[in-house]
Amino acid sequence: MPLSPFHLAIPVHNLSECRNFYTNILNFEEGRSSDHWVDYNFFGHQLVIHYKPKSEEDTHTNLVDGKDVHVPHFGVVLPWEDFQSFASLLKSKNIKFIIEPYIRFEGQVGEQATMFFKDPSGNALEFKAFKDISQLFAK
Repeated sequence: MPLSPFHLAIPVHNLSECRNFYTNILNFEEGRSSDHWVDYNFFGHQLVIHYKPKSEEDTHTNLVDGKDVHVPHFGVVLPWEDFQSFASLLKSKNIKFIIEPYIRFEGQVGEQATMFFKDPSGNALEFKAFKDISQLFAK
């Protein structure tokens, strides 16, 4: 079944800072925009950053493979080689990782490369890859 692009709108408390992050750090192509929002090509999906005043919500995490995973989070499952290239790009731009790129569930069902980091507004992003994409939903 071919994948349909998803649309995701996320809140950011500093549109200018986040626009720089998504455009110049992550190298995402910018689409339409206004004074309050910006569209991005997020690996073929539509990501929109929308201005929202900053709130003081607590960060919540769940333990996965011995690491604290931020909830909520979002991202894309990339081809293995693209994940490696993207991780290298992020390291070259001095991204502060929540979880450094590593292999999760190594040698087990669902083995995957993963990494987590936040945008300047605190939105947690996860990117992952499977050498064997058939493991995406394996139990």
